[in-house]
Amino acid sequence: MDFLNFIEFKITDVIDIVLVAALLYYIYKLVKGTVAINIFIGIVIVWALWKLTELLQMKMISSMVGGFMNIGLIALIIVFQQEIRKFLLMVGSTNFASKRNFLRRFKFLKQEAISTTTDVDAIINACERMASSKTGALIVIERNNSLDFVKSTGDTMDIKITQPILESIFFKNSPLHDGAIVIQENFITATRVILPVSNDRNIPLRFGLRHRAAVGITEKTDALCLVVSEETGSISYIKNGDFIPFKNKEELAKRIKKDLEQ
Repeated sequence: MDFLNFIEFKITDVIDIVLVAALLYYIYKLVKGTVAINIFIGIVIVWALWKLTELLQMKMISSMVGGFMNIGLIALIIVFQQEIRKFLLMVGSTNFASKRNFLRRFKFLKQEAISTTTDVDAIINACERMASSKTGALIVIERNNSLDFVKSTGDTMDIKITQPILESIFFKNSPLHDGAIVIQENFITATRVILPVSNDRNIPLRFGLRHRAAVGITEKTDALCLVVSEETGSISYIKNGDFIPFKNKEELAKRIKKDLEQ
C-alpha cells in the first residue's frame, strides 16, 4: 500500500514538475555558453542527490547534502549575481508576455505572423564598410529582454534596416552618430542611446568605452552587440558579456542568425 502511495500522482504534482522544469530551462538558457554552466549542472546533480536520499530516507547523507545546499545558498547568489539579474529582468520585461516572444520559446509553433526577421547581412555589410573607413559604431540587437530602460536615454525611431541607413547614422558628421542604436526585429527603434558601462577589469585595455558599453548591456540583458572600433577598424561581436571570435563575415552572420533564433 505504501508503494502505491509512493507512485501515486496528483494534478498538483504534475503542475509542480512542469513549473520546476520550466524554471530550470530558463536558468539553463541564461547560463548556457558561460563559465557558470558547469556550476549550474553541478548544482542540479547535488540537488537531485539530496532529494533522492530524502526519498530513500537515508538520513545521514541527506542531512549532510542538505546542510551543504543551505549553507551554499549565499555563495551561489554571489556566483550567479549576473544571471539572477538577467533572469529577473527577463521575468519583469515588458516584452516577456508578448505573443512573438512567447511563441519564440516554442520553436515547434512556427507561425506566419512572425515574418519580420532582422536583416543581419545588411548590418554586417554596413559594419564592414564602416570598418574600412574606421567609422566607430555601436549596434545593439534586442532579443527577449526589453531594452526600454536604455531606449529612453536616446531618440525614439522607427526606421527599417538598410545598409545605407546604418552607415549614415554613424557618419561622423551625423547628429545621430554619438551613442548606440537599438535594433528590434528589422527596425532601428532608438538612436543616441546611452548604455551602462561594464566595470569588468578583465576587459583588455585596448578596448575603449564602446566595447565596455557593449559588454555592460550584454551582461545585464540577452541583447547582442556589434562594435566597430574607430581606432583600429576592427569589428567585435559581444554576447553575454563575452567577446565571441569569428573568422570572417560569413561565420559572423551565421552566429548572429543562430543566436537570434534562440
